[in-house]
This record gives sequence, structure tokens and C-alpha cells, in this order.
Amino acid sequence: MKRSSFLRTLMAVPALAVTPKSLHGAPAPVRSRLKISLNAYSFNTPLRDGSMSLDDMLEFCAGTPIQAVDITGYYFPGYPAVPKDEYIYHIKRKAFRLGLDISGTGVRTDFTNPDKQKRLADVQLVKDWIECAAKLGAPVIRIFSGTLETNNWKEVAAYMMEDVKACIAHGQKHGVMVGIQNHNDFIKTADHVHQISKMVDSEWFGIILDTGSYRTGDPYQQIADTARYAINWQLKENVFINGVEQPADLNKIINAVKASGYQGYLPIETLGAGDPRVKVPVFVEKVRKALG
Repeated sequence: MKRSSFLRTLMAVPALAVTPKSLHGAPAPVRSRLKISLNAYSFNTPLRDGSMSLDDMLEFCAGTPIQAVDITGYYFPGYPAVPKDEYIYHIKRKAFRLGLDISGTGVRTDFTNPDKQKRLADVQLVKDWIECAAKLGAPVIRIFSGTLETNNWKEVAAYMMEDVKACIAHGQKHGVMVGIQNHNDFIKTADHVHQISKMVDSEWFGIILDTGSYRTGDPYQQIADTARYAINWQLKENVFINGVEQPADLNKIINAVKASGYQGYLPIETLGAGDPRVKVPVFVEKVRKALG
């Protein structure tokens, strides 16, 4: 086809091919890109006692609708040391061949510790695992604030976030976002999440929003109120309403996720007694139903 004929044909293509519209002419709704991931902590017992390997867990996930995995650092051999590249790339290749993404990893940290040297050791731990995350192809690393009980919350938060900023800078260098999880520890409430989030001005930082860790007041209101900060999630079976544990209303939570504009992975985490090989598929189906 001559160039002039091709251009005339291209111009004749209906606008629908460029901007999707419904039959009534209104813009078509954007399809949700939310994807179910599995936090490896759901298999904590078998992974810890050696009855299941990471390879086994990946193969299990591949036989379910789960689309990705979030593998916390302490399930890798030799933690807190980063495993050798050979093992990192083995897990990366294994997941890829099974059709699974690696949605994240994480390390246990305590940036509320008054001992500066111990905090600096945690900064180095995070930096090391950021580089591991980059090799895995994981876009996010999960860290924790700490467990210090204090009457000077803002003072502790200030020195905590200075150390976290050093981690964020390293994450940006390696293309890995740093997320701090609200875990009913130093970060307990939506107000804490607001304050922490406002202390950092970086596209490489956000909240890992744990739906089961708002333990006072109305968790659904707090989830909706802080969803805009989320760069990843921990979607749990139960919530705490005024301190009382009960099954989560997944429809309310998913609505809050969608309303925030978040598009990405939704790692699920099952806790408590019971065989995760049974519990995980049951919870996955409930989440899929809520996702519609």
C-alpha cells in the first residue's frame, strides 16, 4: 500500500480504536489490574520446619489462581545474609517458568531502637536486600518501624524516618520502592500513617497497608483513609473492630483499594491454625469473588 493510501485508511479508523467508548458514547470503564499475590508468611510453619521449600511453595501457587508471590527475606537460606546470586536467580527463573511474578520481599527491622548503631545495621540490612530485590525483579521491599513504646512518638518517628530515608535513596538507585508496614507496632493508627507519610517526599516510598493491623476504632474507615499511601498491601482474613477480631468484609476493603486508584498486587496472608494448603485456596477464592 502506498504511504498516502495508508494514511487515508488510518484516518478512517473509528475513534473507538483509539479511545474505548461504551455503546452510549461514554468512556469505557478502566479495567482493574489488581492481581492476587501470596505473602510467603502464609506458609510460615512448613517453610520454617523444612517440610516445604520455596520451590515447593512456588509450585503450589502455580496450581492456583495466585499470580505472584511475596517472599520475605528470612525464608531464604542464610538470612540475614543475602543468598548467593545462583540461588536468587534460581528462584527468579523458577517463578518465571511457573508464570508467577515476584511482587516483593521484606526484612525485619527496628528503626525505633534508641541505639543508633543498631539502626545503622538495619539500614545496611535493608540496602543489602534492596539489591537482592532488584535481582529478583521485585518492585517493593517491605520494612517495619519497630516496637518501641514511648511517650515521645514524634521524636522517635523523626529519627526513625531519617534512617528510612537512607534506605529510600538506595532503593531509588536500584529501582526498588521501600514500603513501611503498619503492623500494630510503633505504627498503630491511621493518624500514625498520615504523619509518617508526610515526613517523606519521594515517589520511591509508601505504605504496605496491613488490613489486619488497625486494632482500635473502625478499621474500614482507617483503611479507606490511608489507602492513598499504599504501594502494596497485606490482605488478611480478619480485621479488628474496636479491638474485637472478626472476619473481614472483603467487599469493603476491595472497594477502598479501587477507590484509591491503586493498581497492582494484592498480597494475601492467612494466619492462625490450619493447613495453609487448605486455607490459602479458600481465601483466594473469597478475594477473587470480591474483586469481581
